[in-house]
Amino acid sequence: MTRPPSITVNELNALPAISHGFFGRAGGISTGLYKSLNAAPQSHDAVESVRENRQRVADAIGAVAMVSANQVHGTNVVTVVAPWTEDHQPNGDGLVTDQPGIALCILTADCVPVLFADETKPIVGAAHAGWKGALGGVCEATLAAMVALGSRPEDIIAATGPSIQHESYEVGPEFAARFLADDPENDMYFRPGKADRLHFDLTRYIHRRLRRTGIGHVARIYHDTFSGEMYFSNRRRTHHGEPDYGRNASVITINQ
Repeated sequence: MTRPPSITVNELNALPAISHGFFGRAGGISTGLYKSLNAAPQSHDAVESVRENRQRVADAIGAVAMVSANQVHGTNVVTVVAPWTEDHQPNGDGLVTDQPGIALCILTADCVPVLFADETKPIVGAAHAGWKGALGGVCEATLAAMVALGSRPEDIIAATGPSIQHESYEVGPEFAARFLADDPENDMYFRPGKADRLHFDLTRYIHRRLRRTGIGHVARIYHDTFSGEMYFSNRRRTHHGEPDYGRNASVITINQ
């Protein structure tokens, strides 16, 4: 079976008990809009293709099983004690586990995927951080769920993966107003664009919030999902007038 390529970060690679990967579009069997490694059961892609793509992702990091939640841009975090089927996904935008062999899979197409690992204990987490979830505290909620399993914030490494980057994330003044109402210092994440448009650095915003928790380290991948064709992008498909889109998989597991 073909193993799809992925991007990793050195900080997580240094943990021998953990495997992880940020996967893009390459290495799958889907066609058309979903070419080729679409990992999203909720898309309108062929069920068999998505299932095969997800199996390839799981195999690539050596997981026995892989789970995703039904992501709703909220802050609910699910503690995974056993795998579930694609037909019975719980709602949640964060996942944590201390069970070896179960890969936690976050699906994104511009939002920020965040992978977490404890340096000292076999505990991992993953979060889907779009702007709503990030503003609401999904990353902090995921960290809290890891602490509930026995982690300490200072022992946790986080890594943010491919997402829409500052130069590509154009928003309006009403969007910025939400963040400024929450904290006037959030002005630092907005850069003027054309007319009343602004450019928002979502990943940098998330990094600052993570650092405020006392987390041990935060790593960042600077790949822009909107630019080029390496990753699925909801914003790009909107610009192209396409009816649907695939999702990128960001995955972490405790090795058996």
